[in-house]
Amino acid sequence: MQKSILITGCSSGIGHNAAHGMRARGWRVFASCRQQRDCDRLRAEGFESPLIDYTNTETIFSGLAEVLEATGGTLDAVFNNGAHGLPGALEDVPTDGLRHIFEANVFGWHELTRQIIPVMRAQGHGRIVQNSSVLGLVAFPWRGAYVATKYAIEGLTDTLRLELRDTDIKVILIEPGPITSKLREKSIPNFERFIDWQNSALREKYQTSLLKRLYESSGPDRFELPPSAVTDKLAHAVEATRPRPRYYVTTPTYIAGYLRRILSTRTIDRILSDI
Repeated sequence: MQKSILITGCSSGIGHNAAHGMRARGWRVFASCRQQRDCDRLRAEGFESPLIDYTNTETIFSGLAEVLEATGGTLDAVFNNGAHGLPGALEDVPTDGLRHIFEANVFGWHELTRQIIPVMRAQGHGRIVQNSSVLGLVAFPWRGAYVATKYAIEGLTDTLRLELRDTDIKVILIEPGPITSKLREKSIPNFERFIDWQNSALREKYQTSLLKRLYESSGPDRFELPPSAVTDKLAHAVEATRPRPRYYVTTPTYIAGYLRRILSTRTIDRILSDI
């Protein structure tokens, strides 16, 4: 019987590649997006594409209902992936901005996952895969809002894994480093909406550092991998008999995980403070 997977954030990057990659492996893929035009484009590519916007609870309910109606009430796996950034120094991030990014990167994930767990309990199995980040392991300056959401996802996922240990529902983290995507470009509207950098005490640092990285593409990162690197780990996470609790993707993630185990916080701060 064909297995089914719901993947969020499929308009581009990791989600788009995962949708194509998992379909090629024989899965029935529900490739969700948060904007209708992207859902229409995915449908033109042959996917079932429910509208799911993590910041709109009604779409979480209706999108999942669409999936369950199509499958007869079952779902083998979910890949929570859709997210966005809000670059800027934390002292310049207004609480409304932090609330906005948590709605998209944490609360919506939690709501969708809560609705899926009863389905997986009823069928006796399932895989919940969360796309975290190297920034769920270590903090980088100027990325505090995004870091906070990924730390939250790490904590929620680790706890959920413990709570579901006596079931056949496996809860898994994928932790990519630099992956080719549109995350930087898509974070610009949030930066312009929420960050008043011109009146910041760190204005000069914005001009010499963040603004250039944000608005001037410098090409691929030294360790950047294509989205297919994440898809490969996703496939193992949902197909392996005993999936790992965590899957690192890219060299920086392996380095970050290693540094956390062997170095003091002060030493890690010195290494990461100028990134």
